[in-house]
Amino acid sequence: MAFYSITKHVKKDGTPRYRCLVRMIEQKVVAYNTSRTFSKKITAVNWGKKIVNELELDGAPKFIKKSKIKIRKMIFDYLNHPHIKIGRTKKYTLELLMGCEIAEIYITDFEAHDIIQHCSARIETGITKSTVNHDVSYLRSIFKIAKTLWRYDINDAAFEEALPTLHHLNLVGKSNRRTRRPTSVELEKLEAGLKKRESAGLSTIPFVDILNFSILSCMRISEVCKIQWEDLDRENKSVVVKDRKDPRKKSGNNMLVPLIGGAFELITKQPEKDERIFPYNSRSVTAGFQRVRDSLGIEDLRYHDLRREGASRLFEKGYAIDEVAQVTGHRNINTLWQVYTELFPNRLHDKGIS
Repeated sequence: MAFYSITKHVKKDGTPRYRCLVRMIEQKVVAYNTSRTFSKKITAVNWGKKIVNELELDGAPKFIKKSKIKIRKMIFDYLNHPHIKIGRTKKYTLELLMGCEIAEIYITDFEAHDIIQHCSARIETGITKSTVNHDVSYLRSIFKIAKTLWRYDINDAAFEEALPTLHHLNLVGKSNRRTRRPTSVELEKLEAGLKKRESAGLSTIPFVDILNFSILSCMRISEVCKIQWEDLDRENKSVVVKDRKDPRKKSGNNMLVPLIGGAFELITKQPEKDERIFPYNSRSVTAGFQRVRDSLGIEDLRYHDLRREGASRLFEKGYAIDEVAQVTGHRNINTLWQVYTELFPNRLHDKGIS
């Protein structure tokens, strides 16, 4: 038989805490015993009911308590799992979290307060709310699967408990939407600077061609450096972009993209010396762009802004939103709709009323 009990105690500052004790008795012997402390009684009750139901359903042997496991070990196991695919941003964030104080907490001691403390400390270092939001989101994703994947006895409800406070304290939030476009003068300077870098023999990367192709194709630089000759349809002037970024799917998002406005011609002038059309490291391309940009004194311009520049040009040429989406690969049309309305804020006034 499994059961739970709630014990209330008050901290020195007057804050109440509720300790939920869960036990399972088999043949007059304690077969399972665990406890956790919560800031709200209802949370403690819900957790107790949940654990009791799991014990009644699966029995004590199938529910394993691993009190000596720290969050750092759980993150490490996640990063090194052979069947889990992790994106670059998520991997970087999780590796960073392994060096934070929150990683030193044992999984059985983890509470909502720990999340709030971590986020407060991160904000104090000067990082943005959207970056802190990544911390919470990626760590939460591990907690969601840890109980079933490794049978860890964890407090995965801590995130639900912490989120209202995180929003109330303004510790997490979405990133500010960028509207930056390079001016024609800036693009001329960038081309000249990148061409100079090429001619000086500092790199074998055709920076200017890649810059212009990035704008015309509206591709991310990681996509530009991944497309292959075998995916090029010369007859229809299009190319298959494999595994295009999609928040709902991590792989298998292949998309046929039309190469318009000179993008096809830029591809066909490249030497076929590799299976990839632009066989270069995307980080090296971005780094070269940044060096030239900084040397020219161009401020607040990112390589990814070229993608927005390309979409804006298509709208200015009269392409409809669904046609632009076919080039950019946006699954969420609202993103492109925002770009469009910023370009033509007076489109309704221009039509008038008859």
